[in-house]
Amino acid sequence: MCLSFTALQERLDEEIDRARRHDTQLSCLLLRIDRLEDLSQMGQQSEHGSGLPAQTLSYVGGALRRELRSFDRIGRLSDSELLIALPGADGPRAEAVGRRVLDRLRSIKVEAEGTRRPLGFSVGLAAWHGRLSGEELLAQTRAAMRVRNGEEPSAAAAQAAAGPPPAVRRP
Repeated sequence: MCLSFTALQERLDEEIDRARRHDTQLSCLLLRIDRLEDLSQMGQQSEHGSGLPAQTLSYVGGALRRELRSFDRIGRLSDSELLIALPGADGPRAEAVGRRVLDRLRSIKVEAEGTRRPLGFSVGLAAWHGRLSGEELLAQTRAAMRVRNGEEPSAAAAQAAAGPPPAVRRP
């Protein structure tokens, strides 16, 4: 089950507080389904209706749940983005999770207009350190995704994304 945006923010703040208190690691993995809006147009012309993007995001969330630990949290940031909070995961461990998640997601195909199409994903990864708020950690995760996927980041985003760990590259 995916957390709502508000519940995700609360959970991320709780995990940051826990990591700060116990001096443990915390990483976040941001997953964006590329061209999800195209599914909306395809869905209007198919038997799935306009709910195809929401159904796809829900299915992706379920597939992710099977690849994660019971205490990792998945939440919906937007219509096309999911954030995964990985308590206790340092950079290398979080990268391994990112690779495993991408391997699983590459097998997902959406059927619309009589054809099965693979989904494209963009992924960003950032590790929390003692001075970051939840919003700042999310900003670093988004910046890492933009940098790693060849999008033009602002100077501030490039600086935020420059720190370890590197983002997992999309397929």
